[in-house]
Amino acid sequence: MDLASLIGLVACIALVLFGIVSGEDGFAAIGYFLDPASALITFGGAICASLASVSMPDFINGLKSITLIFKPVKVNVPEMIAKIIELSNVARKEGLLSLEEAASSLDDPFMKKGILLIVDGTDPELVRAIMETELDSIESRHNNRIGFWETVASMGPAWGMIGTLVGLVIMLYHMSDPSTLGPSMAVALITTFYGSLLANWICTPTANKLKANNAIEIEAKTIMIEGLLSIQAGENPRVIEEKLKSFLAPKDRPASADEGNGGGEA
Repeated sequence: MDLASLIGLVACIALVLFGIVSGEDGFAAIGYFLDPASALITFGGAICASLASVSMPDFINGLKSITLIFKPVKVNVPEMIAKIIELSNVARKEGLLSLEEAASSLDDPFMKKGILLIVDGTDPELVRAIMETELDSIESRHNNRIGFWETVASMGPAWGMIGTLVGLVIMLYHMSDPSTLGPSMAVALITTFYGSLLANWICTPTANKLKANNAIEIEAKTIMIEGLLSIQAGENPRVIEEKLKSFLAPKDRPASADEGNGGGEA
């Protein structure tokens, strides 16, 4: 589990609750912020407006995608680079056809697909085109989920304002009784509070985390494409290693393979 997302979300609501109960009313103040009608307008309106913006399958997948922020991205780029270098050494010593057996032990379907295309003798430009098309498809699916949460994030404050306007209109019809103005204004503002909470506590952090996860996965698959095409081109394993390591920050780069591992063989 990715503890950063869990800790962040829990800490956010905990700080809000602490701010509410730290006043002179203590825990009784929590009741001031509970209003079913306001919650119905804000949360219900935001969700239904988001539903109207997408298809039903995309809506359901969008809601489910919140679970992804609690799952760490299963990408170990240094380990992946080491695997590509291992494959390049195999191909250099035994030929590209020998990679078919090595592909059977790969867990990553994207890398396995690329290896099998190479083994089948597919033209390098066609291999790149196929792999990049699949990469674009993956990114498009990710962007659909990110866009869903960005939509809900924009709808939350908007529907909170709608709820506030509804509350203000009702309040103005009761101006003849000054004693009701304070409580009525408080209820009207609660919808704005709910909308801001929905956007900034749940939706925006979720969208940002999905963006970060998408960037990690896309970078890893881009490295795979470059590595596999370099293997197909018959480049020196050491050159391939240095090329792939250039995608990473210096602190994240794995140590160079020893000369004895065959990385520098001509």
